[in-house]
Amino acid sequence: MKHLRSATLDGLDAKPVDVEATFTKGLPAFGIVGLGSTSIQESKERVKSALLTNGFSFPPLKITVNLSPSDLQKSGSHMDLAIALVIALQNDETEAEELFVFGELGLDGTLKDTRSIFPIILSLKNRNLVTKAMVPKASLEKLSLIPGIDYIGVTNLPEAIAVFKHEIPPQTVQATSIEGETLEIGEQTYYILKEYPEDFREVKGQEVAKRAALIAAAGMHNLLMEGSPGCGKSMIAKRLRHILPPMSLEEILQSNQYALLGDEEPSFRPVRPFRSPHHSASKPSVFGGGSARARIGEVALSNGGILFFDEFPHFQKSILEALREPLQDHRVLISRVNNKVEYATRFMFVAAQNPCPCGNLLSRTHPCRCSDIEIKRYKQRLSDPLLDRIDIYVQMQESDPQDKPSVDSATLHEQVIEAFRRQKSRGQKHLNGKLDEQEIETYCNLDTEAQTVLLKAIHSFGLSHRAVANVKKVARTIADLDGADTIQKPHILEALSLRRRG
Repeated sequence: MKHLRSATLDGLDAKPVDVEATFTKGLPAFGIVGLGSTSIQESKERVKSALLTNGFSFPPLKITVNLSPSDLQKSGSHMDLAIALVIALQNDETEAEELFVFGELGLDGTLKDTRSIFPIILSLKNRNLVTKAMVPKASLEKLSLIPGIDYIGVTNLPEAIAVFKHEIPPQTVQATSIEGETLEIGEQTYYILKEYPEDFREVKGQEVAKRAALIAAAGMHNLLMEGSPGCGKSMIAKRLRHILPPMSLEEILQSNQYALLGDEEPSFRPVRPFRSPHHSASKPSVFGGGSARARIGEVALSNGGILFFDEFPHFQKSILEALREPLQDHRVLISRVNNKVEYATRFMFVAAQNPCPCGNLLSRTHPCRCSDIEIKRYKQRLSDPLLDRIDIYVQMQESDPQDKPSVDSATLHEQVIEAFRRQKSRGQKHLNGKLDEQEIETYCNLDTEAQTVLLKAIHSFGLSHRAVANVKKVARTIADLDGADTIQKPHILEALSLRRRG
């Protein structure tokens, strides 16, 4: 065998790697060249032990394994199997041009799963670079969720060698099904999980806030809730996750790819991510970074789901201002000397804040202890350019003992699903809250009365271009919830009522 194909992660993307070996005259030695990391250099001992314990005898020659391209930094123990195979099958004429090989070897030759295999194969598949892969059987449960790839599952090195020598037939694996219900729209399939461990039934009163939460969920709009401590801001934010729109297979796979890059266990359930960093979190932990290698941060881990900032004004000023780019451009670029990595950040931003430092400014029963200067300084921590990127603002009232529950999550979720169906049936690639300028002009059609109301609002309130776009997007979602094809006067009025006032 002349060479085998494997791959390595270069930032977020996987790069194919050719693994080749030669046996030359000289003092017996075993070396790996091609910019391999410590984990790859250590694979020499794993590979040597696995081969020796399974009947392979090393010839009195110099063995050199090359990982090409040689100018690409490579890391990970998942290349063990490819390295062992090119050595064990050196004298065989077997070729495997289209086959990628992954797996970490134990000292006895058993194959183990690694965290990097899934994001590597997913990245290769997204660029149509892989159609067939040999992987450990322990990896098949999650890898089989990636469609369009034939997997050959093997448990140990002897079995892998036998497959290449055609001594045993390869056992290919079919894709597994994803938990939950499916929704067919056109040629696309979406997945829904109707489980509500935290239910809106538990939120008493706050009808305006619950309506705002429904609109935000249906269109994935950014939401800011302001109110006294204990009025239910965090309760609503945590329950939003379970009524969010259905997910496509691509979204489920990308979400789990990001989770694996963040050293978290993937679940492969159609539940959108929910990230809630503490207000004392550092900037690199929120946006990603690191001195040597760019690491994934909270804004990327929340892609496709919710990023929740509780105690919004208490976050570092640098974090608040840096949040503007991922909210506007839906991406974050981490630049380091060694590499540059770009992550998608198409998340729904949800924030909660008190009306003043002591929290009692809106209270009917507790007096506010803050001075005007303290309140002004507290409000000024949030800049207008940042607040301008938040579509929906709601001021919540103090809770009342007589408040009662009014709606449950299952009912709200059904409304979100119907609004989602209308958006996708129009041919929208993104939901209303994430539409760009051109898409707003295409999909946010106002009737004559709605246009008149919007023009009056622009002149009366001095709305910026971004504020007008936000109003149109929110009105489009309200119209979808109402089952209307065009945005009408009541929809634009409700959208205007949910905007932030200066």
